[in-house]
Amino acid sequence: MDAAEKKILNNYFGLLERMNPSMKVNLIERLTASINSPTSSKSKIRSSFGAWDSEQSADELIDELRTSRHTNRQIEEL
Repeated sequence: MDAAEKKILNNYFGLLERMNPSMKVNLIERLTASINSPTSSKSKIRSSFGAWDSEQSADELIDELRTSRHTNRQIEEL
């Protein structure tokens, strides 16, 4: 662990010292669960990207979006 990581750890510990014991236990449980979880956050992020998958063409999607718009705009007279 380098000096920067130690400083970050000490800053977090300074925040944690002020917590009550039940909050500390809850935090320990959450941290343990996050370490033991099989999926990583990187895989969740990567699954968010990709190409649009649809049977409709781009023109059909645009037409569908335009026809689905509804407006109830009422212009008030001054």
